[in-house]
Amino acid sequence: MAAVCSIVFLFVGVGYAFPGESAGGAGVTGSWLSILPPLVAIGIALLFRQVLFALFLGIWCGAFLIGDLSFSGVFTSFFTTLSGYIVPATADVSHMSIIVFTLLIGGMVGIITDNGGTRGVIQNITRYVRTKVHGQLVTSLMGFIVFFDDYANTMVVGNTMRPLTDKLRISRAKLAYLVDATAAPVATIALVSTWIGAMVGFIADAEEKMPKFNESAYAVFINSLPYNFYAFFTIFFVLLIAWSGRDFATMLKARIKLYKAKHDPTLDTYNLWKDKIEDDEKKKTVSHWSNAAVPIGTLILGTVAGLLVTGEGGTVQSIIETADSYKALLWGSLLSIVVAIVMTLARRLLSVDELLEGMMEGMHTMFDGLLILVMAWALSAITVELGTADYLMSVFGDTLNPFWLPALVLVLSALTSFATGSSWGTMGILMPLVVPLAWEIGNNSGLPFEMTHEIIYASVSAVLGGSVWGDHCSPISDTTILSSIATQCDHVEHVNTQLPYAMIVGGISISGMAGILVFGIPWWIIYPLGIAVIAGIIYRFGEVPDPEEYTPEGKEAAMTSLD
Repeated sequence: MAAVCSIVFLFVGVGYAFPGESAGGAGVTGSWLSILPPLVAIGIALLFRQVLFALFLGIWCGAFLIGDLSFSGVFTSFFTTLSGYIVPATADVSHMSIIVFTLLIGGMVGIITDNGGTRGVIQNITRYVRTKVHGQLVTSLMGFIVFFDDYANTMVVGNTMRPLTDKLRISRAKLAYLVDATAAPVATIALVSTWIGAMVGFIADAEEKMPKFNESAYAVFINSLPYNFYAFFTIFFVLLIAWSGRDFATMLKARIKLYKAKHDPTLDTYNLWKDKIEDDEKKKTVSHWSNAAVPIGTLILGTVAGLLVTGEGGTVQSIIETADSYKALLWGSLLSIVVAIVMTLARRLLSVDELLEGMMEGMHTMFDGLLILVMAWALSAITVELGTADYLMSVFGDTLNPFWLPALVLVLSALTSFATGSSWGTMGILMPLVVPLAWEIGNNSGLPFEMTHEIIYASVSAVLGGSVWGDHCSPISDTTILSSIATQCDHVEHVNTQLPYAMIVGGISISGMAGILVFGIPWWIIYPLGIAVIAGIIYRFGEVPDPEEYTPEGKEAAMTSLD
């Protein structure tokens, strides 16, 4: 209630400041006011831990700023929030494709869970994966297997590994981090993925504004890879944090809470200790691993086949670049749920009623996350209409210089992605602005041809890496939300626990970007230095908490030692 009152007072204040003006007339577009909607949504989400409520208030704030800035506009914008932004967000073909894809994945997961296939897979994996470290490493490495699309990566890895990580008592927050941190970073450096077409397209759009620049967009992307410090450092951070078994900051607190929950049911948010109940154990069905592996394999192969069918060209690279990833994801998910249904009925694992019930339950688990996703899309549309990215660019525009440009662009891209919740949106907005700017600055400053190209490559990676960095930190990001959906982790908890890890990698990436251009340190030196810093932080601040310390006996022993 306090949040609603606060935002109404904010609306009224803005209305008095710009009485009776529209967004364009009052100069709201591209001004400091354009960052208010995402700030309201992010602030309230983190403060009250109510994401849907926060997103609605952020959209309402944006609708008011775009509409009539008056007292009456406070009330008219309330209805525009739904009819003008939230509903149209679902009408977008690509958005609806993601919604349907997610529901189909949920239905397939519900079926293979109820038919016992998932437990069959876990039973086989646990023959080799018996520790938390092994579980975390397998989860991380699976992110490299499903490298071709971040959405498919998140949904497949999250849903497949969740039963195993639950059994190993790995916190849902840790699972969500491992899934999220190996999705977009891998996609941004993969030579063949659904991201390639978009990223190369953004670079090509930028090159149209760069006279006498003749290098192909794909070549620019390849040459920019060594400068994508955020992607590579994130991947190393994930692998080392998994292999070391250590955690720190909010992730450590989530882990300790899980250990305490064994003896305090009020802390068992995700019922991870519930399977110790004997009656629950008897209800669980275990069937052959193929009942889950085949539908999941169908999803992966079906999606890849869809990419090949919808793409054009004589090479795999060109086919993937031109493919329709949304169609491919839909086809793959549809095939997977059909295969799951046919196998379940053919092997008489479930009755028709039981199968449909499992499918609907699986879809239902996706519902809350999809609501968040739709509202995040609506807020993203508002930030585009208000020119939030343009404002951020104008703030930093006067401070840019040739050698500091990539480092500053990295920060700007992260801020834009954080505020808009869209890594692709940030790439699409900033790439055509930043890359020609780097070209012009290099030419006007009289820099050598090779140095100008190096700044361009670094700037391209700064946009790509910064977009993913901000995406990882933003509670309104679609991929962050999907990671929460796939792992069934509380969304705010996922954001809070992932944030410290992402900020550390982001900070090291800024240092690397500045080091390579400002101080002339070669990239092949920066990477070992960055890896050493990451390892030092993990081993200096990370801990491996002993579950026994959080049992009643452990607490009693600790109190005795203090006495």
